[in-house]
Amino acid sequence: MTTASFAPPSARDIDVVSAQLGRPARGVVGIAARCVCGNPTVVATSPGLPDGTPFPTFYYLTHPGATAAMSALEATQVMNEFNAGLEADDELRAAYARAHEAYLRDRAPFGDVPEIDGISAGGMPTRVKCLHALAGHALAAGPGVNPIGDAALARGAWSPQRCECADPGTGG
Repeated sequence: MTTASFAPPSARDIDVVSAQLGRPARGVVGIAARCVCGNPTVVATSPGLPDGTPFPTFYYLTHPGATAAMSALEATQVMNEFNAGLEADDELRAAYARAHEAYLRDRAPFGDVPEIDGISAGGMPTRVKCLHALAGHALAAGPGVNPIGDAALARGAWSPQRCECADPGTGG
């Protein structure tokens, strides 16, 4: 069980995230995970963006190395393997459903947006759709909360234990 625990982002954090994304950061309510150098890796995003757009992805992976690793992993079609695992393994399926519930609990204090009620991210609770979202959740919540996010991080080429920021001052 997780509960969101992070400080509001600093102006520097927002600048780094904007550089990481290549666009202005929107709706960031906190930095949920950081690189070993201190740069943001995962942001927590308001469930309702400033323009009113519903945004279910509370934990949003921003680190360029991490996002590239998840993109490369998705290109291998590993999601088919993860989905097959969910179908075949009752324990994995139950743990993934618990991850979904934890995600919703973490997001709840940041606003109620009826359009995304009960919707988490990454395909939870029944399928694997986006490794970026699942890895972001795993990094923010810590090991053992999101089994598919943990598995994606374990299989990806990027490690949260190693800084790959091109410029630790800007994140880019």
